Order: sequence, then structure tokens, then C-alpha cells
Amino acid sequence: MNRQAQAAVLFLVGAALLHAGFTNLYLRYVKAGLQPLLLLSGAVLIVTALATAWYEWRRTRREKAQAEAHAAHAEAHVEDHTEEDAHKGHVHREPRISWLLILPLFALILVAPPALGSYSAVRTGTALQQPYGLLKLPDSNPLTLGLVDYASRAVYDHGRSLGTRQLKVTGFVALDKSGAPFLVRMALNCCAADAQPVKIALTGKIPPVLQPDTWLEITGTYTPKQTKDPINNRPIPYFQVTQAKPVPTPKDPYDESWNQ
Repeated sequence: MNRQAQAAVLFLVGAALLHAGFTNLYLRYVKAGLQPLLLLSGAVLIVTALATAWYEWRRTRREKAQAEAHAAHAEAHVEDHTEEDAHKGHVHREPRISWLLILPLFALILVAPPALGSYSAVRTGTALQQPYGLLKLPDSNPLTLGLVDYASRAVYDHGRSLGTRQLKVTGFVALDKSGAPFLVRMALNCCAADAQPVKIALTGKIPPVLQPDTWLEITGTYTPKQTKDPINNRPIPYFQVTQAKPVPTPKDPYDESWNQ
């Protein structure tokens, strides 16, 4: 591509990054904490594109002025240099297939990929890891708790910080080969490419019909019962369900936090 085309592509990439960063679209690709870097990258690309276009515009004007200044001299020697000028005037066209590079931009802007769901969850072992420390929970009852937070406290704190309080946890449904239900959230280290599931098993008043990838808010209590993930033999805690209701997919399907 020539420099004008390069500037156009850079501008489109920067605009796409800013569009994703200023909307919830970026949450389908990276974790929420990376939004400032995403916006900064988009701004840098747009500034670079504008600088490239301005530099190319100035270069074109300078070359045009030089060509006009030498017009008389070129006309006087046109017959002697016809063959040489024809060779110099030959322009190598860039392959048009290079414009296919902009197709991913339209996909980014127009098509938001779905968040990873049950298909990935049932084929990947639970990613629950022992936390460095656990924050003190508020005294509210019921308590809204992140799924990863519940699983960490149930397995590594043996439920001491949970007690017998009523808890609310949100996640999507996944069913193993035997049909056993799990509630899952995908945990991110950086972006969706490294997302891994954290699972909790359900017991108690479970709805009789569960569809994979349905988002549920479950209310219930801690139970010491645990099982092992057959994929990686890591612990999966149970949750004693007293109520379950469908909820819309959250704005950030990968985000995990507990709230008062």
C-alpha cells in the first residue's frame, strides 16, 4: 500500500479501538482494567495516521513544485530521454489483495463475538487457585458474592468467612457428560484468549430443566461438600441452592466482584 492507504488503515484501526474502548465491546476481548491502554493505543494510531497523511501531503506538494520548475528543461530534452522517462514513470501497483487487511476492522466494529460459554467450560478443567489473601466480607445478609470469590472461600477457607449467611451468586449454566449442573464464570488473566473456567457444583432446589449458557442468579448457603473436576482433578465446591432465577447476560461476562 502507498502511504495514503497506510494512513487510512491506521486511522481505521485507531477508530475501531476507540469505538471498542468507549463501549462495552472491548469487554469481549480484554479485561476491564485494560481499557485505558486500549484507548491510549487507539489515540496513538489516529495521531500517527494524521501525521503520516500530513507528511505525505507536504511531500506531494514539494514534488509537484519541483516538477513545475523543471518543466521547461524537461520539454527541451524530451526526445533524448523518452525511453528513460518511460521507465522512470512506470508505477508498480500494490496488490489489491492487501486491502483485505481492513476486513477484520469491520468485523470488530460490526460483529461482537459471544463470550466464552459452556462449550469451553466443560472441556477445560476448573482454574480455581488458592488466593494470596481474602478480603473481609460485609455484614449484609443476603450477601452478593462473585463466583470465584465463593469458590475460593469454600475450598481454601473451608467456608469460615461464609458461615450460614444467605448468599447470591451469578454465573452461566454448564452440564457435564452425565448432565450434572455447574455454575461457571470465565476468569481472565489478560484477554479472552487465556480465559479459563471456575466452576461450582449445584445441589438443593435446582430448576428441573437447565439449558447450557443460561445465566442464573442463585440464592443459597455454603456447604462443605466438594467434588473433583475429572479433567484436571482440581476441587469444585458445591453450593446449596434455595432459589434460582434467570438473569440477563451481565455487561462484563468475565468480571468477578463481590458487592455489599
